Amino acid sequence: MISPFEFILLLVASFRLAHLIVLDEIMAPFRKPFHKITTETLPDGTTASFLEVKGSGIRKFIGELIACYWCTGIWTAALLYFGFIYFPIVFLPVVIILAIAGAGSVIEAIVQKIMHS
Repeated sequence: MISPFEFILLLVASFRLAHLIVLDEIMAPFRKPFHKITTETLPDGTTASFLEVKGSGIRKFIGELIACYWCTGIWTAALLYFGFIYFPIVFLPVVIILAIAGAGSVIEAIVQKIMHS
């Protein structure tokens, strides 16, 4: 069993890892074999981007998995939890770094919201 502190640490680390995989620009090259972004000009003159999952079979499965924040969140939570339990020497530093980065991103979002209110 994990402590409440470890739970919060894993929660924030999983949030950050899922966000990194699904949304962050630094991971775009990883997503490129699985996704195609199409940009269309709408009738009102604005542009909209749409994500299309490429391929079929396992390629499509991975593409759909990493396009869905909720789906990726489940797998990142499982990976971090089981890694933390069974390989703590390797996973503890990773979890701590991701948790610090995740907390920092939440703080930054709050600051941006306050500054632009």
